[in-house]
Amino acid sequence: MGFVDLVGIATNYMKEDFKLTESMAGLLPSMVFLWFLVFSIPTGILMNKIGRKNTVLLSLVITILALAIPFISYNYGMMLIFCCLLGIGNTLLQVSLNPLISSVVTGDKLASSLTFGQFLKAIASFSAPIIAGWAAMSLNDWKLLFPIFMVISILAVILLGITKVNEPDKSIKTSSFSDCFKLLGDQTILLCFIGILCTVGLDVGVNVTAPKLFIERLGWTIEKAGYATSVYFLFRTIGSFLGAFILAKFSSRIFYIISVTCIFIALSLLFVAQNEVILYTAIAIIGFGNANLFSIFFSKALLNKPNHQNEVSGLMVMGISGGAIFPLLMGFAADALQSQNAAVIVLCFTALYFLVMIPKLKSAPSELK
Repeated sequence: MGFVDLVGIATNYMKEDFKLTESMAGLLPSMVFLWFLVFSIPTGILMNKIGRKNTVLLSLVITILALAIPFISYNYGMMLIFCCLLGIGNTLLQVSLNPLISSVVTGDKLASSLTFGQFLKAIASFSAPIIAGWAAMSLNDWKLLFPIFMVISILAVILLGITKVNEPDKSIKTSSFSDCFKLLGDQTILLCFIGILCTVGLDVGVNVTAPKLFIERLGWTIEKAGYATSVYFLFRTIGSFLGAFILAKFSSRIFYIISVTCIFIALSLLFVAQNEVILYTAIAIIGFGNANLFSIFFSKALLNKPNHQNEVSGLMVMGISGGAIFPLLMGFAADALQSQNAAVIVLCFTALYFLVMIPKLKSAPSELK
């Protein structure tokens, strides 16, 4: 699942390789996350027909095909196809993997298995810029990142393929598009859906923009600036780990307010930061603050409609398409003002939405006003 985050550092390298404008570069991550909007619900229908294991295997095969493209033909058009396949594969994977795990482990072990899975996902997220930078400096080809990830995907296909999985009856009713979209008439579901659009948009936006800030303001090379993305995901991982314990003991509303305050302050710092310490600090704080917002919005939506959790889950996964919207808007803004500060301004709209949501949150973790 973490392979989808390599698009951030890959976009920065491709921008230099193909001499792209900001808006053309912004189209690359958008082509990854667009498919969460298109394929989230159809994946549920597919999973009901071919099974969870086969759906995960299909997602991995599509991912392998995507990772092979840079070595078949490396140009802007083919890399757009790469992004599309990567997004489609990851959509199938994110929708089907957690249900598959629930077929393998149950009870108390399920929660710990899912948490450990998120930890492994984070390793892929923050290691991609490190591997790309090492490959660029040591082997003079950042694209060697792709065969490394491809080998891991092939290994996953083989190991899962030989693993026996006892799946539930496939006759379970699968929710349709209309079932999901009807839920947007509920204010709580709508607010949480927009919240997920914003938190994923912020996540992908920082992923793509962080290296550009170091390049623009400090004159760093992409190989050196790429570590900014790793710092973001490292602190996002730390935030997720600590959040699991904090949310179990304290009000989600209080933790939400602290997280949003961190994000707002850090985005403000990005406007004025002119040295690496402040830039790294701001990016780390955003990663820490944004670590648990997805979980907070997702859980509140599920708890608000306990009898429609399948539909709610499909709708919230569709919200990951926020990763397609914000990078594109940031690219247009940066081109218009010829500054990455314009991209930061677009990200500030996510923080403003998070602030507006504070009065909507009640102390009870399952309710919104």
